[in-house]
Amino acid sequence: MPYFRLETNVPQEKIPKDFPNTICQILAKSLGKPLSYCSASVTGGVNLSFGGSTEPAAQATLMSIGALGVAENKKHSKALYSAVEQSIGVPPNRMYIQYQNSPTSDVGFNGTTFHDLFG
Repeated sequence: MPYFRLETNVPQEKIPKDFPNTICQILAKSLGKPLSYCSASVTGGVNLSFGGSTEPAAQATLMSIGALGVAENKKHSKALYSAVEQSIGVPPNRMYIQYQNSPTSDVGFNGTTFHDLFG
């Protein structure tokens, strides 16, 4: 159920092919969710300006059912910003992450919603 979507102006060919897998591992550990439910997409080569500059930058969204909040998001930020900087060279001060805590009824899976699966 956790989904991390990253868009960056770093060229796609400079993004390691296994980077989404790395992000999924981080999500599972940081959020305490099963790896089998984690999903990540990374889109490079986006026409993106951050602070009036086209130096390496990114924007991201992390959606999860629970496990998000003031203290939790600081922990998630630390892990995700570190991975993005190490893997694709985007410094932490050139990226935003928007956190979305979604109710089970708002996330579909396997022909229904997580509300029907887990209440």
